[in-house]
Amino acid sequence: MREPFPFAAIVGQEEMKQALLIAAVDPAVGGVLVFGDRGTGKSTAVRALAALLPPMKVVRDCRYQCDPASGRGLCTECQARTQPLEVALKPVPVVDLPLGATEDRVVGALDLERALSHGEKIFEPGLLARANRGFLYIDEVNLLEDHLVDLLIDVAASGENVVEREGLSVRHPARFVLVGSGNPEEGELRPQLLDRFGLSVEVTTPQDISTRIDIVRRRDAYERDSAGFTAQWAPEGLKLQQRLEAARALLPAVEAPDAVLEQATRLCMALGTDGLRAELTLLRAARSLASLEGEVRVGDSHLRRVAPSALRHRLRRDPLDESGSTVRVTRAMAEVLDA
Repeated sequence: MREPFPFAAIVGQEEMKQALLIAAVDPAVGGVLVFGDRGTGKSTAVRALAALLPPMKVVRDCRYQCDPASGRGLCTECQARTQPLEVALKPVPVVDLPLGATEDRVVGALDLERALSHGEKIFEPGLLARANRGFLYIDEVNLLEDHLVDLLIDVAASGENVVEREGLSVRHPARFVLVGSGNPEEGELRPQLLDRFGLSVEVTTPQDISTRIDIVRRRDAYERDSAGFTAQWAPEGLKLQQRLEAARALLPAVEAPDAVLEQATRLCMALGTDGLRAELTLLRAARSLASLEGEVRVGDSHLRRVAPSALRHRLRRDPLDESGSTVRVTRAMAEVLDA
């Protein structure tokens, strides 16, 4: 199995890369939605980012990748262990959720083979268990069936998967960075799920020749010699990995002055966003971006750079304003932040 395409080698799509890095530093931001043309590197970027992250500590032999330091956040199996928990290292998982997946495959179900052959009721974990503490990636997320959408909304809100069926009662942690991609021309995303994504990014096919040539040249080099290409970009990948680790360590110390919080609130009010999730996401994303840049104080510049991705998918439709959501956010920033 060959290595994923290096994150550092991805050409362009700066907003998408910034959003993924922000979510990697602080998963509480709430995941990333990427809408745009096919073949613009959406799935490539997600897998490349996961490969960039350092291995995570897990409870050895745990089927849910429990965090040894989580205490009460452990699964029921880990809580029931009588011996001290052993620690192991495991790569950060990236799990694909296919559009045609059954509910049993997603949440888990009774292991029928063991039930029939041994008469044992054993729970077989699903995709949510595999994605715990990693990334759950859904391509064509706007075409996902309604019953799976409802399920994801519940789990994303609670961070826990609860299965009670066929005489089984299982609870396990299911905290993941939800990443969805799709083409808006093929259908809209349900508002309830759309609201669960912290950041929304629009990607387009590059229109300048030099950028397109760079993309094709790098992809061709990777396809011809993936090991050599990956080795060539390893130093840049290491720098980016160190930057991510430093940002995670710095994040708790990053402060957001009241003036910045007031600007974020004014911006959300000017755009008419519902609830307070917009302000919270905007603040978390700005703090995460500041930590990525090694700064301990959030400024207006951080708000400006994360506002489009944090707010564009939270706007109400205005029948009197045919401007796109990005244009409306940019216009509001000019009115609020430059006032």
